[in-house]
Amino acid sequence: MTTKMAIGAKDIFRNQHRLIRFIEQSIRLCSNQSLKAAQQQQQQQQQQQQSNKTQLDADFNISKSLNSEHWNAVPEPIEHDPDVGQQFYGNHLMVRLASPQQLQPKPDRDEDLVFGKQFTDHMLKIYYHKSLGGWQRPEITPLENLVMHPAAKVLHYAVELFEGMKAYRGVDGKIRIFRPNMNMNRMNLAAKRSGLPTFEGKEFVKCLSRLISIDSEWVPHTQAASLYIRPTLIGIDPTLGVASSDSALLYAILSPVGSYFKSDSSGAVSLLADPSYTRAWPGGVGNRKMGSNYAPTINVQKKADAKGLQQVLWLYGENHDLTEVGTMNIFMFFINDKGEKELITPPLNGLILPGITRDSILALTRQWGQFKVTEGTFNMPRVCELLNQGRLLELFGTGTACLVSPINRIHYMNQDLYIPTMEQEKPVHETIRKALTDIQYGKVQHPWAVVIE
Repeated sequence: MTTKMAIGAKDIFRNQHRLIRFIEQSIRLCSNQSLKAAQQQQQQQQQQQQSNKTQLDADFNISKSLNSEHWNAVPEPIEHDPDVGQQFYGNHLMVRLASPQQLQPKPDRDEDLVFGKQFTDHMLKIYYHKSLGGWQRPEITPLENLVMHPAAKVLHYAVELFEGMKAYRGVDGKIRIFRPNMNMNRMNLAAKRSGLPTFEGKEFVKCLSRLISIDSEWVPHTQAASLYIRPTLIGIDPTLGVASSDSALLYAILSPVGSYFKSDSSGAVSLLADPSYTRAWPGGVGNRKMGSNYAPTINVQKKADAKGLQQVLWLYGENHDLTEVGTMNIFMFFINDKGEKELITPPLNGLILPGITRDSILALTRQWGQFKVTEGTFNMPRVCELLNQGRLLELFGTGTACLVSPINRIHYMNQDLYIPTMEQEKPVHETIRKALTDIQYGKVQHPWAVVIE
């Protein structure tokens, strides 16, 4: 009896964080009166914000109609190769829930989350076997290790790709994901380039939505964190030889995350710009989210770390064109030769990833109409020139993991270039960040934010 009591007490202490979280959720769910009051307060705040918008957004008017062409742009549908075979469908999804013993310990504080260290209780798996007609039934299972043959193509030829998405718990308690159709399109384009089977993105989003719904208690209750979604597609043929995959696994795991980068006290990052290293080249796959693009960057990142710098600024060609920052797209805000304020980002020329955050920023800022917005090539000599003339205002990186990351220093050709990003009275990158987070966390209604039912 004493032994049983000891074991029971041990279980209680092991899972006390779950009890605390359960009580917190019960209070939130059961206190309907408080919820109603909170919703009324939120509506009043939104009305107040709307009435003050002219004053608050004097420089950047973002109150135009949501029916703008910028919001409604959708990617071209993917055409499946005839030999892909049957597709999978969200209404065929099978669910196998985790037992109490399989549940993962949850973080004690959402504010203390680090990136990619903890994972939720369940995962989504969808197998593809050409010999069985194509895609098989999707299944949600407890989080578990993958088992594959040691000759699996992913292990030898890097036949794999992935995506990065996030789920956000809004101010209204609803969970939203951001422009998932864009991620699905990008993932299918990478699959085509990798010799992996394509799939119906909208059906995969249905499966992902169910997975997020099952593990919804893992979505952080703070705007300082979110639930990272990692869809992955790998070739699992148990054969050696470089060829298209006849067997594959499409899966997704979830991870509650905080900030991606370690920045300095100002919140900005510093960069190593070394032209002797190149991330991508014309005709390559720098515009696809494949693991083979990232492994070769790790050693260069170590060199940046050794110099006390947070990230690598990837340059290309003899002119030292700027392409990406670490795993981010890059934007420059400056005063051009005509005296106009201009926001510029490198073009989609095959060297950079077509970021969803990048696309969203271009759409937002073009819709605001407060400054010139362009996609064009710019290089380090141009950055130095603008800096010396006092016309370089801001540099910042963008991406799903970091959203918007200001840059305050670049180590280039053995000298430090100090960027005045954090010195602006009304920085553009902060206006952009607020506009995006307002959408993602449900402060404003927007077609880009898809609610998980």
